[in-house]
Amino acid sequence: MSDQLILIHIYGLDKPKLTARLTSILAEYDVDILDMGQAVIHQNLSLGILIRIPPESESAPIIKELLFAAHDMDVNIKFSPVDQDAHEAWVKAEGKERHIVTLLGPKITSRQVAVMSKVLAENDLNIDVITRLTGRTSLDEGVLNRPACVEFSLRGTPRDTGAIHREFLNISAEMGVDIAMQADNAFRRNRRLVVFDMDSTLIQVEVVDELAKEAGVGDQVSAITASAMRGEIDFKESLRRRLNLLSGLDEAALDAVADRIPLTSGAERLIANLKRYGYKIAIISGGFTYFGRKLQDQLGIDYLYANELEIVDGVITGKVLGDIVDAERKAFLLKDIARREDISLQQVIAVGDGANDLPMLNLAGLGIAFHAKPKVKAGARQAISTLGLDSILYLIGMRDRDLVN
Repeated sequence: MSDQLILIHIYGLDKPKLTARLTSILAEYDVDILDMGQAVIHQNLSLGILIRIPPESESAPIIKELLFAAHDMDVNIKFSPVDQDAHEAWVKAEGKERHIVTLLGPKITSRQVAVMSKVLAENDLNIDVITRLTGRTSLDEGVLNRPACVEFSLRGTPRDTGAIHREFLNISAEMGVDIAMQADNAFRRNRRLVVFDMDSTLIQVEVVDELAKEAGVGDQVSAITASAMRGEIDFKESLRRRLNLLSGLDEAALDAVADRIPLTSGAERLIANLKRYGYKIAIISGGFTYFGRKLQDQLGIDYLYANELEIVDGVITGKVLGDIVDAERKAFLLKDIARREDISLQQVIAVGDGANDLPMLNLAGLGIAFHAKPKVKAGARQAISTLGLDSILYLIGMRDRDLVN
């Protein structure tokens, strides 16, 4: 006689001590547990246990006792024999690639999940585990509704990750949801450094545009900024043009602008939780150090790199001191910080919104285009457009219960 493999499926209302009672019965017969998994949704339990019964034992008395215990606890139980060859094929499939897909937005609908899962199926990816990361959703309109986030653990080798990314962007634009797909590996679970762009990422405005309003040249500077963000003109050239228009502006305008700059939604919650778990935080920005230093003091930023405005006799000259922090410089600085922290680039998260952020986004293990232009979303591996900065916490696998508000 050979071993008997049986898959036990228990389902019904969740009960205290249920697992303890069932496994105690299995223990009496010296049964091995080869696999087990459980999910509880709205107090309804689904528990699976794959067991191996040794040749010297009979399955009938084991099944009889389990049936009696299930009846006594008022749950349903089902037994399915498993072919050994099929089991071995399943074991060998364990070496397949694994990915994590994170679905997040103001709410999650069945249509979003249906369309997303269709894309996965068409690319030979099988969903193994589904986990909700956000807290429970209240139906009371008087209760502040939380965002919704569900994580899907996948097995398989995708046919074309670029095509999946494009399809996910289309779904996101059409359905108001964000979808991120990452390789599920040790690096994904051990990110150590988060690098942020500043303007329109950590803060809600482009500082140079705000300074331009003070100088009375807002429309001219905004047009140049928008063109640079779309990648239509070189960042260094765009910065020189904008600063030239600010030449002669009184230094006091810096304070006036600093006093009205709003942080991006979720920024404080994100950074507080990252620092709680030991992450290092950096700003690498094409903006200005004057404003970066204020954020550094306010949020506890570890590294700051931005452009230093030249100020002579209390007046902005329209020039910067030292090297301009452009796309190439951002990428260099990201690598330099990672080297100094003695971590792999795969352990770095980079977040930005502009075309000049793309090189650093694509260097990092997790690069996120945040509320970015279509060209930037298409060029980055991940994008968030529906929620605040703190939604990044879900992309690194944190749950609401892990977080402080």
